This record gives sequence, structure tokens and C-alpha cells, in this order.
Amino acid sequence: MSRICQVTGRKPAFGNNVSHSHRKTRRRWNPNIQTKRFYVPNEKRWVTLTVSAKGVKTINKRGIDRVLADMRRRGEKI
Repeated sequence: MSRICQVTGRKPAFGNNVSHSHRKTRRRWNPNIQTKRFYVPNEKRWVTLTVSAKGVKTINKRGIDRVLADMRRRGEKI
């Protein structure tokens, strides 16, 4: 599963681990991605989305219908 939120577009961030002696090794910060089902009353069906925790908050705030309309406008398959 790719670690990209379908709602917000969040991806892993990259940077360095820095030790006490300041040696640097590459690392990544993964977003909190969850697979979640949402019921869409207008379409009378369930939709499964890969969303971050911020994406779930966005859906709760704006509503699933508006979020799905924005995703379709971007050309994402739902």
C-alpha cells in the first residue's frame, strides 16, 4: 500500500537521523495512513479510502460529498 493520503495528498517526509556525534543517516517520517470506509448517502454505497488522520478530520468537517467531488475534479478514481 502506498503511503499517500487520497484526500490531502500527504506523503512521507525525508530527512536525517542525527546522532550525538552529529553523524547523519537518512530516515523518513511516514504519515498516519489508515484504510477507512465511508458511507455516501447520495450514492447509497460505501467507499473505501486510504486517508491520513488529517484526511479523516477534513471529511468530518467538510462532509464526504464535498470531499469526493474535489477528488473527482482532480481526476482520482473512487
